[in-house]
Amino acid sequence: MIYSINETHEPNARSWVESANAGGSDFPIQNLPYGVFHCGKDRACIGVAIGDQVLNLCACAEANLLDGVDEATLEACQDENLNELMGLGWQRWSALRRSIFHILRNDFPRARDVAKHLVAMSSVRMMVPAAIGDYTDFYASIFHATNVGSMFRPDSPLLPNYKWVPIGYHGRASSIVASGTPVKRPSGQTKPDGSDVPVFGPTKRFDYELEVGVYVGTGNELGATIAIGNAEQHAFGLCLVNDWSARDVQAWEYQPLGPFLAKNFSTTVSPWVVTLEALAPYRIPAFARSGGDPAPLPYLASDENERYGGVDVTLEVYLSTRAMRDQRLAAHRLSRGSFRDMYWTIAQLISHHASNGCNLQPGDLLASGTVSGNSKDARGCLLEITWKGSEPIQLPSGEQRRFLEDGDEVVIRGFCEKTGAARIGFGECSGMVLG
Repeated sequence: MIYSINETHEPNARSWVESANAGGSDFPIQNLPYGVFHCGKDRACIGVAIGDQVLNLCACAEANLLDGVDEATLEACQDENLNELMGLGWQRWSALRRSIFHILRNDFPRARDVAKHLVAMSSVRMMVPAAIGDYTDFYASIFHATNVGSMFRPDSPLLPNYKWVPIGYHGRASSIVASGTPVKRPSGQTKPDGSDVPVFGPTKRFDYELEVGVYVGTGNELGATIAIGNAEQHAFGLCLVNDWSARDVQAWEYQPLGPFLAKNFSTTVSPWVVTLEALAPYRIPAFARSGGDPAPLPYLASDENERYGGVDVTLEVYLSTRAMRDQRLAAHRLSRGSFRDMYWTIAQLISHHASNGCNLQPGDLLASGTVSGNSKDARGCLLEITWKGSEPIQLPSGEQRRFLEDGDEVVIRGFCEKTGAARIGFGECSGMVLG
C-alpha cells in the first residue's frame, strides 16, 4: 500500500465548511474527491467535493491558494479534465491532497479567500471527469461469475480459466456518460425461446450492473509491463459504474467472442473520483481464496497485495419506478454488497492488463464487473436477483420487476465506514430508462 495514514485521515478533523461536518455526509474533509463541472459558458473546471459544496480547484490555483504544490500540479488543476493531473504521479497527488485539506480545515486563517471559490453542489452540472481513451470491463466477482454460470452451465458454472486469469473485455469509451444522463432502451438481435430464428427489436431484458471503476493515473509505455508491486502507483482513484446490459441480446451474441452490442450502448459513471489515498483507512486483505483454489501466478502475486489488496466499500442499489414516484414512495433498495468480495484486486487487474505490453494511459477506465456477494441480497444485477427473470421482485407500489421497464431509475451508492475512521462516500451513480 503506497499511502500511509496521515493527518488528512484524522477522524476528528473538521472543516470550516459546516456541511462537511454533518454526520453521514459523503464528503467530509477526510474524503476530498475530484470531479469536473460546468463552471461557465462552454467551460469546464476541476472541482473537489466538500460537504454540499464544490471547491473550484481551477480558481484556487489561479489565486495562489494551494501551497506546497509545484507548477506542473498548479497547471493541471486549471485544466478542463483530470487527465493531466492523473498523469503526474502519486507523490504529486498526495501533495495536492494535503494542500486542499489544509485550506479547508477549520483553522485555516484565509478561509474567507477560499470561500469565494465554493459553489453549491445542487447548482452545478457534473461531467464525466476524464477524457476516457479506453475502457475495459472485468469479471472480477467470483460470486457473480458462479451465479451467472449456474444459470447457463449448471454442471460447470466456472470455466477452467476463471481462477487463474482476470477475465475482461474491451468496452466502448465513447458511450460512457455522466450520472443522471437518461439511457435509451437499446434494440438488438435476440433469439426468443422456442424460436429457430432471431428477431430484431427493443431489448426485453434490460438490466443494470453494479460495478466499481478504477481510473488509471500514470500509464506505461507500449511494450512495457507493470509489476504487481508497483501497480497501485498507476491507479488514481475509484468511482461507481453502471454497465447497462441487454441480457437477451447478450445471450444470443456473446459466443464465441463475448459481449458486444449488448453492453456498448451506454455506461454510466459517478461524477466523483475517490482517491486511493482517501481510501487508505479502508484497505483490507485480498479476498480469501478457498483451500482448493490455485495461487495466483507469480506476476499476479505479492505479499503486500495479499495484506492490503482489498478495499472495503459498501455498495447499494436502489430502484424507483414511475408509479413509485407518482405515489411519492421512497426508492426501493435492491441489494447491499461490498467491494471486499472481489476475487481479483485492483493491483491484479492493472498488472494483468499491462502484462502483455498493453499501454495504459491517464484517464483509462477499468471496471470491476458486477459486484456480487455470497448472499442473495448482495447480488449486483437483476439477472441474478430475479434468477434470469424466474423470481420477480415485489415493489412497495405493488409492481413486480424481472428486468427494467421504461421510466425506471437506478441509483447506485457507495460508502466506507469503520470505527476509528471518518465515514466517506462516493455520491451517486444514477440513470433513468427511456423507451
